[in-house]
Amino acid sequence: MTDFDTVDFFTDPELVPDPYPYFDHLRGKCPVLHQPGAGVVTVTGHQEAMSAYNDRESFSSCVSVVGPLSGVSFDSDSDDISELIEQLRDQIPMSEHVVTMDGEEHQRTRGLLNRLLTPKRLKENEEFIKRCAGQQLDEFIAAGKCEFMEDYAKPFSMLVIADLLGVPEEDHRRFRAILSGQNVGDLEEALDHNPLSFLNDTFEAYVTDRRKSPRADVLTQLAQATYPDGSAPDVAVVVRLATFVFAAGQETTTKLLSAAMRVLGEQPGLQDQLRADRSLIPAFLEESLRLESPVKSHFRLAKKATTVGDQPVEAGTTVMLLPGACNRDPRKFEDPNEFRVDRKNVKEHVAFGRGVHSCPGAPLARAEGRISVNLILDQMRDIAIDESVHGPGGHRNYTYDPTFVLRGLSNLHLVFTPVAEGA
Repeated sequence: MTDFDTVDFFTDPELVPDPYPYFDHLRGKCPVLHQPGAGVVTVTGHQEAMSAYNDRESFSSCVSVVGPLSGVSFDSDSDDISELIEQLRDQIPMSEHVVTMDGEEHQRTRGLLNRLLTPKRLKENEEFIKRCAGQQLDEFIAAGKCEFMEDYAKPFSMLVIADLLGVPEEDHRRFRAILSGQNVGDLEEALDHNPLSFLNDTFEAYVTDRRKSPRADVLTQLAQATYPDGSAPDVAVVVRLATFVFAAGQETTTKLLSAAMRVLGEQPGLQDQLRADRSLIPAFLEESLRLESPVKSHFRLAKKATTVGDQPVEAGTTVMLLPGACNRDPRKFEDPNEFRVDRKNVKEHVAFGRGVHSCPGAPLARAEGRISVNLILDQMRDIAIDESVHGPGGHRNYTYDPTFVLRGLSNLHLVFTPVAEGA
């Protein structure tokens, strides 16, 4: 049995397959736990996490991705290090991206994104999502088996976010070829200042071209977006926004889809239930998000001396919020380790975060999930986990991405009966 008091959350491979007993152990000691050895205060309680997510006055998002591994010291005797954070902000990895911004800068930059991710645009995007899902399924459906991540989830999510951002459809094939096999969400690998730089040149060319020669497309809308005062952001700002959304949008969707399909593969009765009542699919996806939150950790830096729950938190402290733990808090969710498609309070999960930094792509991920599951249920029967790869029921062997930022399957092998054959 693992001694959870000695493991390192950031590096210990034993926590990768199943971190939930570790989360329960931490919560059992205290939902807001000081862990000096890890350099963090860990939050595993739902109510406590909600208070931190919504407390913009006390917390900065400058370390939201890298947590205590920023390489920057915020040591100070002061109870308010707001000025020190601004002095050091440019030294923090990912500091140029919206996910790490605070206050007015975050509001201005997020405002550009909100103009792109409008309900109208998402609705228009649904027709492409349906077409893309159908085309992707056509590539393997006749085989009666697939490796779901490579055959469906990854290429599908990449093409959908490319369409939403306005990447010309003639360039989709090139994007898929370039990104094939790359896990663009492993943001902590090597912790480069900007791990998304490989996309910059392409989007810079798009944005520059659209500013010079506007067209009736989304890229032109993005390139011409302005701040509330009417000023235009630098091209670099727009490019960074596009590249981050491009990468993050794929990761959220692939992990949601694979988690949902694993549940379906393990529960044949649930497949029949969803086929009989498609209105249950949104709740099914929310419960999949709650049980397997795609983001494993969010981080905040205490700008001021404050409290989370009833625990004091000093200025300069890194707070680690664990969505997967908070979403299995038994004080919030009854029988939290059980999958319940009819869970009444499921929408109160924090899989997409909360507060001003909640995931802007959540509506898109939900739409992708809903459309995908509907089409998959239409075209596949008897969906099951491939035992030749993952082992028999009760003794499954799943591999998860070894990252402290994200929680998701590395692969998922399924077998099924194509509807054309089994109808």
